[in-house]
Amino acid sequence: MILDPQYLVTFLALFFLISAFFSFLINWLFLKFSFNLGARNEGEINQVRWSANIKPAIGGISFFIVFLISISVIGTLPRQTDYLLDKHLIGIIASTSLGFILGLADDAYNTNPLAKFILQLSCAFILIISDVYIRVSGSPALDFIITILWVIGLMNSINMLDNMDAITTSISICIIIGLISIIALSAPSLSAFYLVMLIGVLGALFGFLFFNWHPSRIYMGDTGSQFLGVFLASTSILFFWNFKDPNVTVFIQLRQFVVPMLLFSVPLIDTTTVTFRRLLRRQSPFVGGKDHITHHLAYLGLSDIMVAVTLIVASLIPLPFVMLLVLNIVPWGGWVTVAAFAYFAVVFTIFQILYNIGAKKQALKLRAKAAEAKTA
Repeated sequence: MILDPQYLVTFLALFFLISAFFSFLINWLFLKFSFNLGARNEGEINQVRWSANIKPAIGGISFFIVFLISISVIGTLPRQTDYLLDKHLIGIIASTSLGFILGLADDAYNTNPLAKFILQLSCAFILIISDVYIRVSGSPALDFIITILWVIGLMNSINMLDNMDAITTSISICIIIGLISIIALSAPSLSAFYLVMLIGVLGALFGFLFFNWHPSRIYMGDTGSQFLGVFLASTSILFFWNFKDPNVTVFIQLRQFVVPMLLFSVPLIDTTTVTFRRLLRRQSPFVGGKDHITHHLAYLGLSDIMVAVTLIVASLIPLPFVMLLVLNIVPWGGWVTVAAFAYFAVVFTIFQILYNIGAKKQALKLRAKAAEAKTA
């Protein structure tokens, strides 16, 4: 049974408003009762957080509650798919639940890095067992490895990006908007199930954004970033990695990397930049610090709000091009793949230039402060 499109749009719009309201209400209640889960001590805040104020990191709890509400709503919809889709859904529910538990434990007890990695690996294995994995080669083993790298990499990338007010929340909203657009345009038979789930999380993010926008009163914490990481990774595998041409027999089809690369450009660029620069300085890439793209945009003189707006614009710019590909208005071809990789390279280079300028400005500022301290 296929739901009437007009009814579905109305239902989804209403469910979005309900989800946003519930998320707002949950976070408001947490703040009202001074819930302090995930509030780091001053030393940890100065090392990782851009803001020096101690704030509760509980936003992720509202994400998961609304996500569970979305799953219950999905159960009330007319069934229109087979067992395979149920298997996918079960895998997504199980892996995101584990991601949430991992983040909750990390916020509460500051989990051992090895234990955290093992649980992230478990999230990837759950998805693979549920047949939710990336297919880019003729080798299942290689596909499994790529899937594991994508899931763990994205969980850490989303977590690392959560270093300034509203950044991870805003970027996740942009990515989910892309997911919703792709599903609505390219997979209408699946929309009733996945759109409800995505709309619910989107509403949860908007409800949380009211408290997370600068000046923020609340953080999402690892509870939110780990949940979002595996949630975005799993749903993107189903809908961002499915542009495969059966007539192409090359070992790995580069065109399958185009959509994920464009719509996840901000977290990919930030994580790549931080990782390589820390390795060049012989520092661990897994230790927090104020050396992200967001920080260096602030060093340039941008306000916290302008940093968020800049990254939101950078995330939304590729979306119209992706929609043209999905609708086949722009046919797939070799030039499309080249243009997409060229665009990513240009954006990456621009951010590196801005990063270097910001680093020089910050270094001059610190030297001036040091000189002033000596003469005082």
